[in-house]
Amino acid sequence: MNRGALRSIRAPLGAFLLGALTVAGFAPARLALLPFFTAAGLLWLWQNANTPRRAAALGFAFGMGLFLAGVSWVYISLHEFGAMPAPLAAVATFLFCALLAFFPGLAGYLQARWAGALAARQLLLIPALWTLAEWVRDWLFTGFPWLAFGYSQPASALAGYAPLVGVFGLSWLIWLCAGLLLALARADRRGAALSALAFLFATGYALTRIEWTVPQGAPVTVSLLQGNVPQEMKWDEARFAATVQSYRRMTDASAARLTILPETAIPRFLDRIDPELLRALGQTARERGGDLIIGLPVRDAGGRYYNSLLSLGASPTQRYDKIHLVPFGEFVPPGFGWIVSLLRIPLGDFSRGSAAQPPLALAGQKIAVNICYEDVFGEEIIRSLPEATLLVNASNVAWFGDSLAPHQHLEIAQMRALETGRAMLRSTNTGMTAIIDHRGNITAVLPPFTQGTLSGTAQGRSGSTPYVRWGNAPVLALAFLVCGLVALRHRRSGAPRLEHA
Repeated sequence: MNRGALRSIRAPLGAFLLGALTVAGFAPARLALLPFFTAAGLLWLWQNANTPRRAAALGFAFGMGLFLAGVSWVYISLHEFGAMPAPLAAVATFLFCALLAFFPGLAGYLQARWAGALAARQLLLIPALWTLAEWVRDWLFTGFPWLAFGYSQPASALAGYAPLVGVFGLSWLIWLCAGLLLALARADRRGAALSALAFLFATGYALTRIEWTVPQGAPVTVSLLQGNVPQEMKWDEARFAATVQSYRRMTDASAARLTILPETAIPRFLDRIDPELLRALGQTARERGGDLIIGLPVRDAGGRYYNSLLSLGASPTQRYDKIHLVPFGEFVPPGFGWIVSLLRIPLGDFSRGSAAQPPLALAGQKIAVNICYEDVFGEEIIRSLPEATLLVNASNVAWFGDSLAPHQHLEIAQMRALETGRAMLRSTNTGMTAIIDHRGNITAVLPPFTQGTLSGTAQGRSGSTPYVRWGNAPVLALAFLVCGLVALRHRRSGAPRLEHA
């Protein structure tokens, strides 16, 4: 390879490696400061890109590194558990990551297309564009906001901003800080940049001292069950009796007021379950004055079926039907039925539950329950607030094996606790079953790929954080305002100018 060709790939390769390195900023490594520096590295590459197309290529390369390193566990669900042929699963995973990488590429293109003064671009425009790109990824094609930069910060000083501006506001702050890090290299701006960084982190730390919500009632004893049923055996009818026996044993041993089983812990339609089993489970819970939440599929008279949570015990029986379904895993997008023929995924065409479902009134609390990856959508979680006093997530991440996915999902749950000022209880099939307090701290967690019961207490809370009141609206309004003003200025001034001073 000649020197010219080497120079042409050096920057994209560097961007790719920076994106891949960013993954260590998230769980399980949790090097929370790392994304600030990798973002600064991409900013430096962008400021040396001489065309919008080149900047787009660098953003895309960064995204490919980020998503291939961070979410390629999708391959496991497609191939190992979905039985898609390995070459096709690899191609599908690559194309999925390429679709996600389009958004950083678009941010790179627009920041170069609307280029103005370097400081304004790095401190205003790029943070706004990146935030909007993550937000679009949150809802387009049903949404996949995984690895939004803000999720790397539940244990950092910036976590104090989460109850105000949510995960996308934290992403904005990371990119703002990245711009300030680059400004430190310029002698004439070093003092201002250092002062701004100190102010942002000091303010974030001070905000962590604020109690946005207040205790509601006495702490509730909880038992979170982790059955550790292998995914390849979960829907095997021959295994059903053993699965039920295992969960009954753990349920009978629980002395908690609230006992929670994972998503589809009972892998059989409700109408096909022996009523005596449900009666016995409910009676056990009632005898200790408590309630039980069970994950199971439900089929209605019209033949529609739902991924549901059912309560039994001292409180009246209640049900929650999952609203935000997983494409291909739980419903088939129009025109993609052919993919289902390549997968062996049970119950692949669920119906959506009503968006108006109230919190479950259990164990003296009002509980906002969600299933699987529903908790990655912050504005959907706050629909049940401020009425709800506790958050509960029931998941089955066995679909992704021993990968980064369960750790990343736990970190996302921490962000939901921070944003809402509510404790989050997570019961999962294979991990990570955990109790998270209202400050986003993991107070207890079971080892993954073990069977067990996580016992502890959870404090219900009432009140509203600013994020509960306004959601993402303030951050998005500011991002649109910044982009709109910059675009208007660009239109009035004519051709784009890439200024490096």
